[in-house]
Amino acid sequence: MGTDPQSVPDASENAAANTETAVTGATGRLGGAVARLLSEAGVPVRLIVRDPARAPQLPGTTAAQAGYGDRQTAGAALQGIRTLFMVSADEAPDRLEQHFEFIDAAADAGVEHIVYTSFCGAGPDAVFTLARDHFATEEKLQASGLKYTLLRNNLYQDVLTDFAGPERIIRGPAGNGRAGFVAREDVARVAAKILAEPFAHAGFTYELTGPESLTMAEAAAIITEATGRPVSFLNETVEEAYASRARYQAPDWQVEAWVSTYTAIACGELDKVTNDVELLTGHRPLSLRELLDQRRGR
Repeated sequence: MGTDPQSVPDASENAAANTETAVTGATGRLGGAVARLLSEAGVPVRLIVRDPARAPQLPGTTAAQAGYGDRQTAGAALQGIRTLFMVSADEAPDRLEQHFEFIDAAADAGVEHIVYTSFCGAGPDAVFTLARDHFATEEKLQASGLKYTLLRNNLYQDVLTDFAGPERIIRGPAGNGRAGFVAREDVARVAAKILAEPFAHAGFTYELTGPESLTMAEAAAIITEATGRPVSFLNETVEEAYASRARYQAPDWQVEAWVSTYTAIACGELDKVTNDVELLTGHRPLSLRELLDQRRGR
């Protein structure tokens, strides 16, 4: 159910007058979850979305239209905002340029603090190619003069079942490498906690992981046991990985990103487990098995 920005309930209009927090990506899973948590906590929120008609209708929220790459509309949408939750833009060849434009727009609008969803292992020479863009975005934030908090999320547990596809085979050159897969729900809880009281988190980088580091074979076995539907892992060579993805006819940069997700696991870049989720929320993070059981209502 969408929110008409011209017919927001009076209560939300009154709340919006005092809104100092904005959330991007509210039509997506992570941004939407963060917006709901803040709404439930009574924190007025402005939802920055490309299409206000698709914004979730939540108490105490208003919607403003803006895209990451449009500095003018983004600047207008962010007027009066002090703290901004910036979900990384959709994967695209110009994603980094979009990030830079949006950060500049936020600075121009007077935003004071940005909480950004980065990635585990972000670095200029990261094996996972998109982690390099995340690192460049981190550097942009650090040079912007704004306060910032970086959430370096591990791979989401939630997408592992998608990796299997209709064949129910997770295929890629991950070898016996491990990753501290994290539930998107836990990332949302961390983000909402920080956004509610951002001052104490300025300048910090948090590594968000689940409670264990798993190989792809172990993850496939857990999915099989939890769902009752067999899922297996096929350890491809790099050459096989590129060949098996050729049928999608995706651009080279996208295929490289897909394949390097697995090679980053293989080389150990994502083999990390921290207690940051528990420290920030007071609750231990969900394991993959717990997430799947939760989905099934156990």
